[in-house]
Amino acid sequence: MTSAPSLDWGIGHYERTAAQLGPVAELLVDHAAPVPGERVVDVGCGTGNAALLAAERGARVTGVDPAARLLEVARKRGGDRTMDIDFAAGDAASLPLADGEADLIMSVFGVIFAPDVQAAAAEMARVAAPGGRIVLSAWLPLGAMSESLRVPREAVARALGAPPAPPPFAWHDADALRRLLGPYGFDVSLEEHQLSFGAPSAREFIEAELENHPMAVAGRAVLEPRGEVDEVNAKMLAILEAANEDPDAFRVTSSYVIATALRP
Repeated sequence: MTSAPSLDWGIGHYERTAAQLGPVAELLVDHAAPVPGERVVDVGCGTGNAALLAAERGARVTGVDPAARLLEVARKRGGDRTMDIDFAAGDAASLPLADGEADLIMSVFGVIFAPDVQAAAAEMARVAAPGGRIVLSAWLPLGAMSESLRVPREAVARALGAPPAPPPFAWHDADALRRLLGPYGFDVSLEEHQLSFGAPSAREFIEAELENHPMAVAGRAVLEPRGEVDEVNAKMLAILEAANEDPDAFRVTSSYVIATALRP
């Protein structure tokens, strides 16, 4: 039996995914409303979408990510602008900041991938200042996109002989977040939103994901030697085509929440 390795989000071409998620970063930063001089941390900053937006508002921003390549991309994006921003290696369970240093902690689909949820919550609580806030986005585990992504995930687990994974933490659920963050003095509220993904066709969408998305690239490396990629792709294609919202091309819509946790 082989355990699944930690995903390196620097493989593939996450820049494409970051562009797809750009509207979420914009909406999340609007919700978080950083103001000039505030100390902001973007957890799982990737290529810097939300971090750069917060810095443009005058906040003092640190983007944190474990993927060295993505940090370099983020630095280059911010290098020719006059902003108070830096990027540092780290993850949700090990933030390179002092106690109480952050007025605002943001995460656009970043902290939801933390392997140790309790450790991530404790670390965010440690870094958050009195009166600080956490604003994060999380997918709702429903709809065609969620269903289609379950296919390769389960195929990879079988290929590795991994035991059934426990249910992931429900970052999208208000009660679950209150149980997680409430003991640290945070009050949680949620707003639901939607994001559409499109392409000329469902098949082209899948092909682009296989070439670019880090999770798809890592999964393909496991499944290709076993000759399972075509079967997995066919199952995903059937799901996405059945849910297609655009008769002339391809579009599916996924639901997500923006959760705001405030500490008095």
